[in-house]
Amino acid sequence: MTSQCYIHEVAAICALGQDLQAINAQLFSAQASPLVTTDSYSPGRALPLGLVEQLPQRADTRNNALLLSVATKLAPTVELLKAQYGADRIGIVLGSSTSGIAEGEVAVAAHLQTGSFPPAYHYTQQEIAAPSEFLARTLDTRGPAWTISTACTSGAKALASGARLLALGVCDAVIVGGADSLCHLTVEGFLSLAAVSDQLCNPFSKNRRGINIGEGAALMVLTRVPGQIRLAGIGETSDAHHISAPEPEGRGAEAAMRAALSMAALAPDAVDYINLHGTATEQNDRMESYAVARVFGPDIACGSTKALTGHTLGAAGALEAVFCLLALQRADGALPRQLWDGVADPELASLKNLGARKVNKPLRYAMSNSFAFGGNNISLILELCDDQPTR
Repeated sequence: MTSQCYIHEVAAICALGQDLQAINAQLFSAQASPLVTTDSYSPGRALPLGLVEQLPQRADTRNNALLLSVATKLAPTVELLKAQYGADRIGIVLGSSTSGIAEGEVAVAAHLQTGSFPPAYHYTQQEIAAPSEFLARTLDTRGPAWTISTACTSGAKALASGARLLALGVCDAVIVGGADSLCHLTVEGFLSLAAVSDQLCNPFSKNRRGINIGEGAALMVLTRVPGQIRLAGIGETSDAHHISAPEPEGRGAEAAMRAALSMAALAPDAVDYINLHGTATEQNDRMESYAVARVFGPDIACGSTKALTGHTLGAAGALEAVFCLLALQRADGALPRQLWDGVADPELASLKNLGARKVNKPLRYAMSNSFAFGGNNISLILELCDDQPTR
């Protein structure tokens, strides 16, 4: 697949902020997590959640409201692209694991109580295709539109699918990203797996106790037209080791990172920073540390941003690719914050620059890792192109 795929207009919303400017301000300087402790999605058990407390837009589902909040930022660019290429040459690929499940939960509860569903509810709201169909209607695009649901890799896989649409000549522009909203199903589902922490998540620490769940959305426009940020490498693998647990040695994760390096034609030491999947679960952090150390050695600058956003599941891969983009656009070498207690786990592979605040030069290449249930793995490499200015 050709690597002539560039990221242009970008928008995001999450617990860090309601727009890219607010997110950028907090991502590199936050001293405390914005997560909110509440039992709204786990009655009787308060948990830290990456909650978007005030949604600036309204829609038929919370998931679509998150999407709409970022889509409005992209709308002027999309109008220009439609005028240039035609609406049928603009595709949409999104990642999501919830779609409109939260509204389905409310509707089923109402049906159990009253015998009928609320008038505003329709089962199509919770179909996985709903977010991409909603976005296509909102932006009036007529190219291919679909939603990927591969759990925690969904948002990153949307970027990979968008790049393939460009490489195949099916589209001239693709709007890619992810959206996931909080609901009882995901929060209580992860609780049933004993994977959720009652405290702020603590990635790669000896004291880690599990994940925090969050919500958010991120969108970006991909085209073949050269720009500041190039999607230089994509590596995708599947372990098929276990339905929910990662392969203990991280061999599939390692293969994904090596595949991304191969596509980008890079040696490991060319990568300046890795945004780790870093969920703060016992098994993920262990296997990811092993895999990263084997590929990059102990000195790579890396960190997890999950304590700033919660694990946004189907949106995480897209949102954290945006974090890498923001880091690449800086001229000072500052890195996204990893909030943790700094107590390294001696059972993990040694990563000396885990949680580093900055590197001593502007970033050129950044990698974003996403690993999911079923051993589904993806690594993305973003490149800052030479002839474009940094901030």
